Amino acid sequence: MGGVITDLKARTIIDSRGNPTVEVDCFVDEILMGRAAVPSGASTGSHEAVELRDGTKDWMGKGVTEAVNNVNNEIKDLLIGLDVSNQEEIDASMLTLDGTSNKGRLGANAILGSSMSVIRAAANQSKKPLWSYISTTNERNLPVPLMNILNGGAHAASNVDVQEFMVVPHGFDSFSDALQAGTEIYHSLKSVLKDEGLLGGDGDEGGFAPNLPCNEDGLRYLMGAIEKAGYSPGSEISIALDVAAQEFFDGEKYHIDNRVIDGKELAALYSSWLDNYPIVSMEDPFGEDDWQSWQDFTKLESHRVQVVGDDLYVTNPSRLQRGIDEGASNAILIKLNQIGTVTETLQVIEMARKANFGIIISHRSGETSDDIIADISVGTNAGQIKTGAPARSDRAAKYNQLLRISEECPNYSKLFQ
Repeated sequence: MGGVITDLKARTIIDSRGNPTVEVDCFVDEILMGRAAVPSGASTGSHEAVELRDGTKDWMGKGVTEAVNNVNNEIKDLLIGLDVSNQEEIDASMLTLDGTSNKGRLGANAILGSSMSVIRAAANQSKKPLWSYISTTNERNLPVPLMNILNGGAHAASNVDVQEFMVVPHGFDSFSDALQAGTEIYHSLKSVLKDEGLLGGDGDEGGFAPNLPCNEDGLRYLMGAIEKAGYSPGSEISIALDVAAQEFFDGEKYHIDNRVIDGKELAALYSSWLDNYPIVSMEDPFGEDDWQSWQDFTKLESHRVQVVGDDLYVTNPSRLQRGIDEGASNAILIKLNQIGTVTETLQVIEMARKANFGIIISHRSGETSDDIIADISVGTNAGQIKTGAPARSDRAAKYNQLLRISEECPNYSKLFQ
């Protein structure tokens, strides 16, 4: 038995892109016990839960006043008096109150902010760290970070189509050593790009955002940065890509490297990259509804690369079930705000685990200092986390929280070893 929710209070704050978002405080027995801030995506899948925005002249149409008001009125009235430890009941009651299939009436941002604040409050009430509070297993490992150090696509003002080029420091005995390696490579890449006269702006997630002659050059620069930092490509450090192919898919063809190609030709391009670079993970290689290309590529290449569905699944159980049934991928990206409650997020993680899918807990391009995904990655033993470059406080907050957790839970994931 936990304490009783006595108040919820929401407000507008700004995220890492300078856009408004929702923050929610949860009071238990009149004491502030939980606070949560909701992230926001840029390359959002069309099947995601609805992020409620005001659409008025304030905040250039991006205001969240309506979502904040929904927390401070309907949702607060619903939750006051409920036991804070009954997360499933609380989340289910908000879904019933909303009454839509996509959380479009109250807003997934209003519902998620409330849900996250409640789980934090419940963990604090129980006097346990959040990662321990949500854990259902004795096996807990610090996740391998997929560290985004070169940005393109919708996350950057450059000509690069692939959205994220990431380094994966898997060949280490501890999370702290892995993080150090990834961070050193980040700075090494900066030096390499500066030497080439390519050091310009940064992307939304803290990675560098150069203009490049072709997408494969991003892979070449990552290899150069890994080697310049003194690490071994493949054995210590591998590469992950978030292609975000929906962003350059017109419904029939893919527009990449100034070419217009079909799914088979795009798959052949990816296979050539796999032949030449130590790529261990490839996210959203095809459009969100190009199921046939996903199936064909997974059948062809899943023995040597993790094929990750993000826009394909949007952390939605029905879409994930289709992917499992049709062999569309062998891994899933998990984003809390794609589905909109903590309970549903944990259920999708468990569903993916039973299907032997790889699981990556992920941030969004519009982030806050809220570090809940660090705790979720450890508490669910997901094994992987994706939270941007080792720069900017909105990204570093998650890495720093993992460093703290590693003092109590030192085991490092053996994935990709």
